[in-house]
Amino acid sequence: MAALFRVQKGSPHLSNAVFPALTGLTFPVVKTPMWSTKTQDSVSGKETRIGFWSYPKWKYSLAYDILRSDNVNLELQTLAGFYNARNGGFDTWLFNDPDDNSVTLQGFGIGDGASTNFQLTRSLGGYVEPVLAVNATSAPAIYINGTLKIGGTDYTLNVTTGLVTFTTAPAVSATLTWTGSYYWRCKFLDDSIDLSKFMQNLWELQTLNFQSVK
Repeated sequence: MAALFRVQKGSPHLSNAVFPALTGLTFPVVKTPMWSTKTQDSVSGKETRIGFWSYPKWKYSLAYDILRSDNVNLELQTLAGFYNARNGGFDTWLFNDPDDNSVTLQGFGIGDGASTNFQLTRSLGGYVEPVLAVNATSAPAIYINGTLKIGGTDYTLNVTTGLVTFTTAPAVSATLTWTGSYYWRCKFLDDSIDLSKFMQNLWELQTLNFQSVK
């Protein structure tokens, strides 16, 4: 039988499936910002550093001490099914980080009288990153100088990229803010996971690694 190949180049944006919230998630939950920097030493010992990324990727490590699998509770099946539907590390998906998933009146740009496209952002500790996946289940609110704008009339929003396109360019020095929720587009880091049964109808997963993608 011929082999099936799937080829994907660049930043993947295939699936908008949302990672399931499951009972049994335990602590610690590890969240790691990652950067890409090249460091080179000269003969004199001075360093030259080159940063390749304008914002970090985030690595997550979760553990589930209980995944039930009985006639009523199907947490094992839900997690295994989601993982296999992504083909392991091949497909991307959306993660709702409970500690980093919403903003209130977050600034995302200043009008110049000409530009109509603006990227939604979120700030963590004063550091600003782009929002690349908007949670459309709760419609975001977009403001110019504190005035609420109407989606579809005053602007359009691409929920898969976080790009706002205004019908009319915001005026010079106009402040753009938004309130709403967002996801993190992620991929699994491994093509296998170890699901361990420790009691009748009870399973565990000691490590589940994934990271955000750009």
